[in-house]
Amino acid sequence: MSSPPGPSFFHTFFEPTTHRAFDGVAAYVARKYQPETDDPLCVEVVRGEPVPSTLVAHPPPGFVLEKPASVSRTLRVYRQLSKSRLTFLVVLSGMMGYALCPAALCVPTALPSVIRLLALAGGMTLCSASANALNQIIEAPYDAQMARTKARPLPRRAIVPAHAFAMASASAVTGVAILASLVNPLTAALGAANIVLYSFIYTPMKRMSIVNTWVGAIVGGIPPLMGWASCTGTLNHWTDAAGWILGAILYAWQFPHFNALAHVTGNEYARGGYRMMAVTNPPLNQRVAVRYALLLIPLCSIALPMTQTVEPLAYGILSLIPNLGLTWAALRFYRKPSEATARFCFRLSLVHLPAVML
Repeated sequence: MSSPPGPSFFHTFFEPTTHRAFDGVAAYVARKYQPETDDPLCVEVVRGEPVPSTLVAHPPPGFVLEKPASVSRTLRVYRQLSKSRLTFLVVLSGMMGYALCPAALCVPTALPSVIRLLALAGGMTLCSASANALNQIIEAPYDAQMARTKARPLPRRAIVPAHAFAMASASAVTGVAILASLVNPLTAALGAANIVLYSFIYTPMKRMSIVNTWVGAIVGGIPPLMGWASCTGTLNHWTDAAGWILGAILYAWQFPHFNALAHVTGNEYARGGYRMMAVTNPPLNQRVAVRYALLLIPLCSIALPMTQTVEPLAYGILSLIPNLGLTWAALRFYRKPSEATARFCFRLSLVHLPAVML
């Protein structure tokens, strides 16, 4: 027969009175620290007791607290998302296509020509802003890895992706609607096509193949066609040759301009995982810049004067000066590739474009 069980360890050292003492302490703690609300989002601090320093969140080194959003700050972020300088060049090239079109080829509309011109400028601005914003949304993770782009709105978290996408979508819809209703459907279709081509074809292709440079050049050649089409409403007649040649000039100009820039920022592109000629095949990058700089000479001095939309002799000779200058800069870049020659070619291309267009 086994002996009856003795008192447990707990009963040996703790009397029933101690149980009651523990119950009293538990009730006191429950009353003292009972939350005033069941809302899990409401964080309380016990009055009269300091918060332990270990519970205080300290920002990491280099952390900069963004200021609360304001109208001016939001507009500034929108301007950065739209790449205002690039958008200005896009609209300027569209205006050149509009100005180049002879009055005899302009299709009469119920709206005054000034309204049509303003609608063209506004619609192109919004379409370009949308494409650039979508580009930054897609490339935000890679922009954060490059010194040249890490200060853009999305990498520095000045705006959330959903807000940026809403801005891009509203700009696209409004821009295409303005072009369709106040200009013509063809110009609106070109604007919509350029948004898709730049954002969803060129942008992903930058990480796949060096062919992205040629695709991106097409994007740059479409705005002059939009300007021309805003006047004529067509692009399929022989009389539209000048518009196509103007687009070809912008297409060719992209290569000495961008290839020189890519040489300077090649390490940044490599860090971001972009497949650019300057990264994968630098000699080809330099040769292509020279080829298209040379192509600009016959396009400006022969092809465009033959359309009779410009003064043949005057434009043919005057355009030769900036074209020869750009070709010389591209040849320097080809023969002695360096950051200095690449920067010189890039900066000269910025002067070359308005010199040829105006």
